[in-house]
Amino acid sequence: MKGKYVAMVAPSFVVDFSYPEIISYLKELGFDKVVEVTFGAKMVNREYHDILKSSNGLKISTACPGIVDLIRRKYPERIKDLVPVVSPMIAMGKVCRKIYPNHKIVFVSPCNYKKFEAKNSKFVDAVLDYRELKELTQGNKIGKRKESFDKFYNDYTKIYPLAGGLSKTAHLKGVVTKKEVKVIDGVNKVINFLNKPSKKIKFLDCNFCVGGCVGGPCIVSKNSIYSRRKRVLNYLKFSLNEDIPESKKGLVKRAEGISFRKRY
Repeated sequence: MKGKYVAMVAPSFVVDFSYPEIISYLKELGFDKVVEVTFGAKMVNREYHDILKSSNGLKISTACPGIVDLIRRKYPERIKDLVPVVSPMIAMGKVCRKIYPNHKIVFVSPCNYKKFEAKNSKFVDAVLDYRELKELTQGNKIGKRKESFDKFYNDYTKIYPLAGGLSKTAHLKGVVTKKEVKVIDGVNKVINFLNKPSKKIKFLDCNFCVGGCVGGPCIVSKNSIYSRRKRVLNYLKFSLNEDIPESKKGLVKRAEGISFRKRY
């Protein structure tokens, strides 16, 4: 690849790839920097916390572009209820554009909806899905190297790809009650709710795919959603004990001056 590239990896990667081998694979392919999108999720969570703290009525999560597309097509009257915040992919793209201004930005994704989202953004240049990455790395044997993601390390948002991952990590205690949060995964269930929404619900944390992003259409694994979910949880457990240098941690100051709000 000509020029410099940064790969932004969705934390659902552990369903199809191993850590830290995926970093080695990407650097062998020519990526100069490899970061995880968890820091972008952290920035998004901060916005959700502030917005939900002062909002009235139903608010619908916008982390999943499939859900945003569904609302725009079938429920235009609900566009006003979409949380006015970018997705973690775009948030991380904005951060990378600031920190690595001379790099092309590529998102490594379990979802083809992200390709459509990236086309309408100036903060992500391309999307490489897991199936495509599997094909590119087919037959490559890379021994275990002691590598970690470049900068922006964040642990707790590694469960973001699971259904309910957003609401579980956005520190919403005291902002909305558990009874006011509805977690729905799977587009048909989301449609059923939107056709007859409960007035008691203030925050709809929803995903287009069953299981959340671990059920994405570009995931190669044939394992059950339960098994995929377990891999993500094990990855989080491992990361909590990982010795990460201070220079690689996701410090909020690195995102200073960046707006993560968006009008839908």
